[in-house]
Amino acid sequence: MSELRVRFAPSPTGYLHIGGARTALFNYLLAKKETGKFILRIEDTDVARSTQESVDAILDAMTWLGFSCDEGPVYQSERFDLYRQKVQQLLDEGKAYRCYCTAEELDAKREKAKEEGRKPKYDGTCRNRNDQPDAPFVVRFKLPADREETTFVDRIKGSISFRHEELDDLIIQRTDGTPTYNFVVVVDDAEMGISLVIRGDDHINNTPRQILLYEALGYSVPEFAHVPMILGSDKKRLSKRHGATSVMAYQEMGYLPEALVNYLVRLGWSSGDEEIFSMADLIEKFSLENVGRSAGVFNPEKLLWLNSHYIKTGDPQRLADLLKPFLQQKGIVVENGPDLVAVVKSLQERSATMIEMANGAAFYFVDQVEYDEKAKNKFLQSEQKDMFEVILKKLGTCALFTEEQLESSFAEIMQVTELKFGKVAQPLRVALTGGTASPSIYDVLQVLGKKVSLKRIEQAIESLDD
Repeated sequence: MSELRVRFAPSPTGYLHIGGARTALFNYLLAKKETGKFILRIEDTDVARSTQESVDAILDAMTWLGFSCDEGPVYQSERFDLYRQKVQQLLDEGKAYRCYCTAEELDAKREKAKEEGRKPKYDGTCRNRNDQPDAPFVVRFKLPADREETTFVDRIKGSISFRHEELDDLIIQRTDGTPTYNFVVVVDDAEMGISLVIRGDDHINNTPRQILLYEALGYSVPEFAHVPMILGSDKKRLSKRHGATSVMAYQEMGYLPEALVNYLVRLGWSSGDEEIFSMADLIEKFSLENVGRSAGVFNPEKLLWLNSHYIKTGDPQRLADLLKPFLQQKGIVVENGPDLVAVVKSLQERSATMIEMANGAAFYFVDQVEYDEKAKNKFLQSEQKDMFEVILKKLGTCALFTEEQLESSFAEIMQVTELKFGKVAQPLRVALTGGTASPSIYDVLQVLGKKVSLKRIEQAIESLDD
């Protein structure tokens, strides 16, 4: 059995799209499962629109998602000599021809075909020309006349046939000498030994044309597997109106790569009723047989739920490292605050994204607590001064802020003040954090530590005299 060779081939004309990321994921998983090769090819033949910035954005997204390639990146822009040779091969063998029809002439032909109720395709005017005038020309592939249809068996969608009457003589080289997409894809996939092409089903209509090119160039035809599209909630093609479509936008919004990977694989693939998969799980279980034929619908709420799960179950040290840049974006100097791992542990259950965690962590790092006005008016009143004095005294005598010692101190505080826990804890929460929502009061006290906690209680007492 020959080695599986698959590829991901993005065009560097923008960021890595969610749909492209899922295609890359499916290729990556299958290559890993079958110990094949996963190849990255950058399709940058559109020199006017391709940018290094986009290349970097794609590579960064692939790295962030954890999709390491076995070969590449290979750049199409470095392979133009090969494409020219292959175009010339087809010309020399009579399988392609020069077409001198102008854009205006082609427009007129299309309009006439429409008026006559015919498919607006090229009519073959230059197909049998022998002269070579000194004029701009494209090179067209000559559609074989000896068969009426092309059929292939798609690994996901089954047998698919295209009548040749629906096709025309495809342009394979433009007037400026640059090759077209359908041509270079065939040459590259063949020359790189790609045995299975996994791509979006928006490419299905290209497949019969490409199969004919493989055959004309003397190449073996690979297998194909066309993955259904990803749609928005309105069942239209996923776009910015449905939310972020860039992979790295999700990093910026505080999502974890494992959450996005887990979510993307479930957009079209399933393994029983399971929802949570590690990369190792996916490599073991993934198969094209379990990829559905219908489009996946992007659900931001489901992705957020998965992200929340991975934050809750994540390694606190790793999450602390990921949290640093989000805190720095808020102008927070991490080194001036409490232990970041302890901060993370106190917030994991409460955070759905790293941005939420950064927002929730901000109070840990301030020198002076800023009180929410509504919370201050309700919980920091002059009649609570005696209670705060008791809290300050009892916590001041607490040698260590362990949960056991804190529980003992609070039992004493409630006994002296004759108040229930909630009546003590909520005003104290406002004093320590500035608001009414935070991790448990014991967690807050332990993370802040004794010195900072007492300082903040003193600040609250001073504010009661304002």
